[in-house]
Amino acid sequence: MKILNLLLIVFALSIVSCNNTNDSIIETDQNAEESISLKDGAFIHVSSGYDNPQKALMAVSLAVKLAESQDVILFFDIKGVKLLTKTSEDIDMESFLTLHGALDKLIEQNIQIMACPMCMKKAGIEPEDLREGVIVAEGEKFFNFTKGRILTLDY
Repeated sequence: MKILNLLLIVFALSIVSCNNTNDSIIETDQNAEESISLKDGAFIHVSSGYDNPQKALMAVSLAVKLAESQDVILFFDIKGVKLLTKTSEDIDMESFLTLHGALDKLIEQNIQIMACPMCMKKAGIEPEDLREGVIVAEGEKFFNFTKGRILTLDY
């Protein structure tokens, strides 16, 4: 009788052990799927403006390219905020998208384009002066635009 009870206990423990192993495998598979589905993000910081048009165009052109496969956010400050107004002049340079063309594509793709409020004030730019689709920067938006890693590029 003692041997039968011992065998039943061993059998019950082996079933519980197998179920726990299967649960761990399922959890691991779910975690792997979640990490695979996470997109990395690119935070592109643009301080350059008409003073260095190549840098400005490089930033927005790269943002358009990265937005095809990554989460992207653009933050314009210092001289870059002047590029974001409704009356800003377009920049056209060989080998790059035009400034307005790139901004239009990014806005079309719902990519967040933010302007620094302090830099706007310094440049005499009001929120209503910004192009449609450009917003005044808010700190919490910097961190919630992607679930994966964040790569920062400065222009």
